[in-house]
Amino acid sequence: MGGLIRRAKTYAKNVTEVVLGRKAAGRGLTVYPDDVFVVSYLRSGSTWARFLFGNLVQDEPVTFANVNRLVPLIDDYPDRVLRRLPRLIKSHECFDPRYPRVIHIVRDPRDVAVSFYYFLIKVGQLADGYPMDEFVDRYLSAHTVGYADRLGSWEDHTLSWLRLRKGKPGYRCVRYEDLLSDTGEELRSLVDVLRIDVQPERIERAVRLSSAAQMRSLEQKQWKEWYTTRNTRRDIPFVRDAKSGGWREKLPPASANKIEAAWGATMEELGYEVSGCRAARTP
Repeated sequence: MGGLIRRAKTYAKNVTEVVLGRKAAGRGLTVYPDDVFVVSYLRSGSTWARFLFGNLVQDEPVTFANVNRLVPLIDDYPDRVLRRLPRLIKSHECFDPRYPRVIHIVRDPRDVAVSFYYFLIKVGQLADGYPMDEFVDRYLSAHTVGYADRLGSWEDHTLSWLRLRKGKPGYRCVRYEDLLSDTGEELRSLVDVLRIDVQPERIERAVRLSSAAQMRSLEQKQWKEWYTTRNTRRDIPFVRDAKSGGWREKLPPASANKIEAAWGATMEELGYEVSGCRAARTP
């Protein structure tokens, strides 16, 4: 009976939100022909990308106080509001055939695991000292938190875009690590997807305004103004190391081996080195 009552309350809440126009657009958003979507799995550098691409195409500098308005997330607003906002849009959704132009950011899943682990501690969804190896088991099986589990695993999400969109017009897959190592050059390679003509100084401005140091400074000043950090622990920063390969110091070898054994083929397809344990663990 209790479960039935909870489901009835959830249904009533959802109906009310739809009727009043409060329900987040999410996968039901209206898509326009000129929209550009920045898509990624969670903790793959998408907030940095919002700053980077937003500062490239917008005159107003992107901050934590205005990022939701300048580069909106499809889950932040109802469709009626989202339709009036700039149409460089962030999405964590799996493949959606309606998205006309897509910049798909992928990141080494070993680094994603570490970043996700510390983020969940920051927001109070994992306790201090929660075993990393247990978290990795949950991460591999897509049993971490509800909003992430709905997307499937890192590999499920990644392959949904690669297999169904790779090689087609309006799609570009960009590795977080490449964007990090030569940000300006990667931005220059994406202007055709963004359909903008920018001068070198505009790219330099975007890189400068979106640097890790600048974002950390803004986070310290504006953490109460951004819903993602507002009610979270200040002792754990949202903008962490902003580097690649940090998993080597943070991830137990056994956990790294599990990720490689599960997703090694996809990692290699994307150009990530695996240690060789995948071959040893595969029958």
